[in-house]
Amino acid sequence: MAKSKKNEKEKLPKELTRNAWILVIGAIAPMLDSTMVNIAINKLQSDLHTSLDMIQWAITGYVLALAVAVPVCGYVVNHIDGKKVMQWSLLSFGLFSFLSGIAWNIDSFIIFRAVQGFSAGFITLLMTTLLMQITPPDKLGQLMAVVSTPIILGPIIGPVLGGAIVSGANWHWIFYVNIPVVIIAVLLNHFYLSSFKPFNPKAKLDWFGTLLLAGGSVGLIYGMMKGSTNAKNFFNSQMITFVIIGLALFVIYGIYNRIRKNNTVLPLRFFKSKNFTAANIGIFLAGIASNGPMLLLPLFFQNTKGFTAVEAGLMLIPQGLGMMVTRPLIGKMIDRMGARPVVLVSLAISLLGTIPFIFVHENTNLIWLGLVLFVRGMGIGGLQMPMMTDIFIGLDKQDIPGASVGQRIIQNVGSSFGSAVISAVVTAVVTSEIAGQMTTKLHQLAAMHTNLTPTVIARAKTSVEKAVTLNGYQLGFLVSSIVLIVIAIPAMFLSQKKVNK
Repeated sequence: MAKSKKNEKEKLPKELTRNAWILVIGAIAPMLDSTMVNIAINKLQSDLHTSLDMIQWAITGYVLALAVAVPVCGYVVNHIDGKKVMQWSLLSFGLFSFLSGIAWNIDSFIIFRAVQGFSAGFITLLMTTLLMQITPPDKLGQLMAVVSTPIILGPIIGPVLGGAIVSGANWHWIFYVNIPVVIIAVLLNHFYLSSFKPFNPKAKLDWFGTLLLAGGSVGLIYGMMKGSTNAKNFFNSQMITFVIIGLALFVIYGIYNRIRKNNTVLPLRFFKSKNFTAANIGIFLAGIASNGPMLLLPLFFQNTKGFTAVEAGLMLIPQGLGMMVTRPLIGKMIDRMGARPVVLVSLAISLLGTIPFIFVHENTNLIWLGLVLFVRGMGIGGLQMPMMTDIFIGLDKQDIPGASVGQRIIQNVGSSFGSAVISAVVTAVVTSEIAGQMTTKLHQLAAMHTNLTPTVIARAKTSVEKAVTLNGYQLGFLVSSIVLIVIAIPAMFLSQKKVNK
């Protein structure tokens, strides 16, 4: 009987569970969309008769618009019922998904994708922000376990689904497939989602602060993108310029926040909280440790194992399964023990699933790799969720939008930074080693009295490029492992609860 009461106490209230899953369903389409489009780049380039650089602008525009939406959404939910904001965001996302699908040239495609990204930024932020308003403090962990579902599914299912759609139909359907999901989400939202009172109706529109945060985010993210796309010269003039602009805007925001005495869209007084600061530092580093390898793993399977994009996506499924297995357990563990022990254990498991990739080679057994990825998924799945939960500890309800804005900005910048740094590491290794190893290989062939025909030289070049690229991937995984170890430092400042036996 006592055990039954305990289980009943640990369960999420039905209304909260219903609201959580309705919001999650709405967020699935944006999460999948952002990963599916990458699979269709070649088709888009061909059908829209444009260059790869212009297609990249459509992808970049989506990410930047998503970043701009974060502080704007923080203001809107202070003044308008969150249910209405979510409905309009979903309808906007669905409409511009359709328009992206029927885009007639690259210019229209870039514009429609940018507005689609802006809508997605609202949806993903609302998913967390609205639920924080109605969730008891002792249920935050379980709630985050539900909310993290689309975050987990997006990178795993997106590439596989995108590849299947492009192969079986055409790139237009990558966008059309969002429409039925949006319709279902809007209907559920309208009939079953609870209303959410505005967080702080008296708050005035902080246009200047919003523009500074949006501009700072765009500057840093775009700078990181310019570094990763030209990783041979990572610290190129464009990268440095935009990063400096981004940092300068954040510094100006700090001064502005001080003048306004924290009466801003993101009050910096939040950083006086040990939990808030430690959690955000951890989230930033976790973005590097998780997003960097998510960039490397598909490339490893394609360039080293010779897999197609869809096959590479399928190989990542074990990692997603690992995340899904631990997700419900982690939520309950956070509520019972606090974030610190959960993050520290997750770090140890993540290292067990990442370190083996430092030593992988082209003949490494696929079953072994699948098992390692499953372990890695179990660990990575328990990193960001506890830290996201810790951010909201001790905050008043009117502070939740501002805290969500800060968390999302740091998460977005950390993810972009992770991808950029890992890209730069791999490219630096390839650039520095390929000439020397190619010379050594040709000397070896000459010493064996091999006739250096163009065919022999081409084969030698392919062999060397494969070996050098593998070295780059291995170093990238080493960097990720080091970052995982560093996360233990801010993790020590997260919350910890006494476990009642």
